[in-house]
Amino acid sequence: MSRLKDRRQRHDPFYKRAKQESYAARSVYKLQELDQRFKLLRAGQRVLDLGCRPGSWLQHACERVGPKGFVVGLDREPLEIALPPQARVVVGDVLTIDPAELLGALPEEQRACFHVVLSDMAPDTTGVPFTDQVRSVELFLRALELARALSCPASAFVAKIFMGEGFDEAVRQLKAAYEQTKTVRPEATRKSSTELYLVALRRKV
Repeated sequence: MSRLKDRRQRHDPFYKRAKQESYAARSVYKLQELDQRFKLLRAGQRVLDLGCRPGSWLQHACERVGPKGFVVGLDREPLEIALPPQARVVVGDVLTIDPAELLGALPEEQRACFHVVLSDMAPDTTGVPFTDQVRSVELFLRALELARALSCPASAFVAKIFMGEGFDEAVRQLKAAYEQTKTVRPEATRKSSTELYLVALRRKV
């Protein structure tokens, strides 16, 4: 870890709070804010968490769906945190994985569809804004594709995207798939970040 990053973290109230509350990352507070505003997660739901490392979104989702719900996470590497019984992580690449593998990760008696699809995915940044934005849009559109394939009618979708090239087209595709959409910049977002979250409710059939 660089000295600059270490110094920033020591003075970041969300980072400190995540440590105190035993969450894997400060990003949990972005999802908590979105969940509170839009009533995304409820007991008994099935949730798909794309790009789930280091695991804070998965932790929050598990808390909200409870023991009768289930959360499936996907990431290129396994999580380093302990998983509750109502969670399973699939290791794989979101761009190439067979959607059936994600559905198959649900318990057999719940293997129908997902009520909520979450994506906090971000590309491996290059430092070139245009390239990073294009890659972010690619990940967003793949998350949307999986949501359309795997989610229940009237389900919800939340995904991160970098503002810039391709953003308007991503919003257009989102509006075509869901009845209500909203662009949000959560309070826990770092000031220097260009990231936004697109929230969509009630997937169209």
